Amino acid sequence: MNQIITFGEVLMRISPRGNKKFIQSNNVEFYFGGTEVNVGISIANFGGNVKHISCISDDFIGNTAISYLNKFDLDTTAIVRSSRPLGVYFLEVGAVIRPSSISYNRSHSSFSEIKPEMVDWEKSLENGKWFHWTGITPALNKGSQQTLLEGLKLARKKGLQVSADPTYRSGLWKYGENPREILSEMIEYSTIFIGGINEINELLETEYTYSNEDFIAASKQLMETYPSIEKVFDKIRTSINSSWHKIRARMWNGVEFRETEDIDITHVVDRIGTGDAFAAGLIHGLQKFDDFKAIQFASAACAIKHTYLGDVNYANEEEVVSILEGNTTGRLKR
Repeated sequence: MNQIITFGEVLMRISPRGNKKFIQSNNVEFYFGGTEVNVGISIANFGGNVKHISCISDDFIGNTAISYLNKFDLDTTAIVRSSRPLGVYFLEVGAVIRPSSISYNRSHSSFSEIKPEMVDWEKSLENGKWFHWTGITPALNKGSQQTLLEGLKLARKKGLQVSADPTYRSGLWKYGENPREILSEMIEYSTIFIGGINEINELLETEYTYSNEDFIAASKQLMETYPSIEKVFDKIRTSINSSWHKIRARMWNGVEFRETEDIDITHVVDRIGTGDAFAAGLIHGLQKFDDFKAIQFASAACAIKHTYLGDVNYANEEEVVSILEGNTTGRLKR
C-alpha cells in the first residue's frame, strides 16, 4: 500500500512561443498538464509511486497524453476513455508589468463526461496510501463532483491520508451548486489542508487577515470546524511583477507555527503549475521529513518550478534539496 492517488482533468496547453500574444505569432507550443496530474508527475519525479485517475479522449491526442504520463511512470490503468475531445486551454505568457492571460476550452471535454460508475474506486485505491484532490475538479461539473466525493469517502474508510487543496475559482462553478457547501463536505474527508486565508475565509465565511496571528487563529477554527484536519499549510507568493516573485510558506500543525524564509525568483520562466509543485513537494516532504522541513522542501519545489517551461515540475529530489540548502546562484555544474 504505497501509491499516491490523484484524480482530475488532463488538459493540453497551447501557447505562442516566448512572451508573445497570439496575434503576434503563428507558431505555438503545446504541453500537457492539469492541476492534479501536475502534482502526480512532480511526486513521481521525486521517486513516488503515483496513480492518476481521469477521463481522456479516445483519439491520438488522448493516446499522446497517456504516453506523456507514462513517461514519468505514472500508473494510468484507471484512466477511462471518451469520444469527446481532450480539454484545452490557451495561455499568453506575460512579462514584467504585463500579466499572463488564460482562456479555457473544457466545458464539453472528455473529462466533463465522467460519472461515478465509470471509476472502480475499490480497485483504484487498493494499493493507496495517500489521496490528493483540489477544488478545481468539483467545480467543473456534477459528474466530477460526485465521482470525487465517492473516492474521498472510500479513501478515508480505507485509512488513506487525504490532502485537500480547495482552490476556489468562482468562474468555474457554473452548474448551479453552492461551492462552499460542496467543498465543506469534501473537507470533512480530508486530513491535510493546503491553503491560506482566502480558502479558509471562503469555507468558514470569516474575515481573517493575512497576518501570522490571524493565520494561526484561522487554522485553529478550521480544525475545530473540521476535526479530521490535522495540519494546515500555506504558500505565500509576493509578486513584484510578472517576472519577479518571492515564495515562502507557513504552517500550523496543532502544536506549533513555523514560517520559512523568502526564496527570490528574479526571472520567472513559467509560473503555471507552481502551486501544484508546492503541493507535490509538501506531500513528498511529509512522508520523509518533519513538518518544517516539509514546507521548506515544498517552497523550494515551488520556486524551482518557475524555471521550467510547461505545467510540470521536472526537478528531482536532489535538485530541490539543493535549493532548500540555499544553493540558488545557478552556478554551472561540471
